[in-house]
Amino acid sequence: MDNMKILVTGCSGTIGTRLCEKLLSQGQEVVGADWEPCKWNTEVEQIRIDCDLRDSQALKVLPTDIDLVIHLAANARVYELVENPDRAFDNAHSTYNTLEYVRKNGIKKFMFASSRETYGNIKIEEDKYSEDKANFAHCESPYTASKIAGEAFTESYKRCYDIETIIYRFSNVYGMYDDSVRLIPLFFKQVKNNELLHVFGEKKYLDFTYIDDCVEGILLGIEKWDQAKNDTYNIAYGEGSSILHVAEKMIELTQSSSKISIEQPRTGEVIKYIADTTKAEKKLGFSPKTPLDEGLEKSVEWYSNYFSS
Repeated sequence: MDNMKILVTGCSGTIGTRLCEKLLSQGQEVVGADWEPCKWNTEVEQIRIDCDLRDSQALKVLPTDIDLVIHLAANARVYELVENPDRAFDNAHSTYNTLEYVRKNGIKKFMFASSRETYGNIKIEEDKYSEDKANFAHCESPYTASKIAGEAFTESYKRCYDIETIIYRFSNVYGMYDDSVRLIPLFFKQVKNNELLHVFGEKKYLDFTYIDDCVEGILLGIEKWDQAKNDTYNIAYGEGSSILHVAEKMIELTQSSSKISIEQPRTGEVIKYIADTTKAEKKLGFSPKTPLDEGLEKSVEWYSNYFSS
């Protein structure tokens, strides 16, 4: 990979922190942008610029001599954005402002973090969703709308302003550097306290992606930019698992006495998704290494060390 100056928005988040670590270890010049401090890694915190991407004037503090922008920053909890749709508008607004920063400063490479939520709850004959199956008429939630908008803005800036782009659709990224109320860290906190686990949808079946596999997909896109550019890719493990299995496995790994409550799926959430990663495999050489059960073991080990410190 050639040396580049790379701006990572959302550098304090789960993916952002791990990505910045990897880029820095490769000797890349990295600038982070986030309104939250990075509590996970002091080296990442040192390269972070405090910036609220919702404010177009705030982006003026960012350097202009950037080769590539990787836009990860977003409010990411689907149901929370159903309850607070203004947070979805923040996502769309932040993406627009970031693309305007790219356009005005003549930056020619832009990578956008989208989501498997863009596929909605459409029925397909195949077991897995390839990139062409996204049907925006089946937008399930304000979060989904914010990612659809982000993809549309990215495509339009590619066509109108000669900006090279890559869009990644991530799926349930989990692992280190996450103490939020997303599914797996939430389940860990609950099983450690022997609390009841709520599974919203007995048949809810999703594709979980371990953090290092996700970051590897991003790094491959940077490394193979010329053959990967101007396209959209699923980045996931490529196998489905039920939420119920995740709950049962977390209880097993922690030897918890927690019980499980099966409840109805919540408004706005995708019920079934398994990624077809064929395009990423062919064009990027993407090959995820961590199946769910192994990833959960690694995650529980990390959480156990983190929450005990």
